[in-house]
Amino acid sequence: MSDIKVNFISADGKNVVTATASEGDDLLTIAQINLQPLEGTCEGQMACSTCHVIVSAEDFEKLPEATEMEEDMLDLAAGARRTSRLACQIILTPELDGLTVRIPSESHNMQGI
Repeated sequence: MSDIKVNFISADGKNVVTATASEGDDLLTIAQINLQPLEGTCEGQMACSTCHVIVSAEDFEKLPEATEMEEDMLDLAAGARRTSRLACQIILTPELDGLTVRIPSESHNMQGI
């Protein structure tokens, strides 16, 4: 099994954190391990939108389509865009190696990370 690289761009675009993940990891867990400001209040149960990320246009097309339930949660996300997704719903695969996501400027991690 090979490592999968994920690039997190800060809300202001000034910082990039490159993280290493394994196949099958979810993006929210990798973000939290790497101290990214994604709260994930519902712990991946798709009952909130606190893990909302903006996926780069190039990588967005590599992702499976969002479910209707995820789309409903994204409707509640502050600053949602066409390439918005919930990090808890992105399962990393070798095809996503190099995935780049931006933390939305509206993101507020209440856990204080």
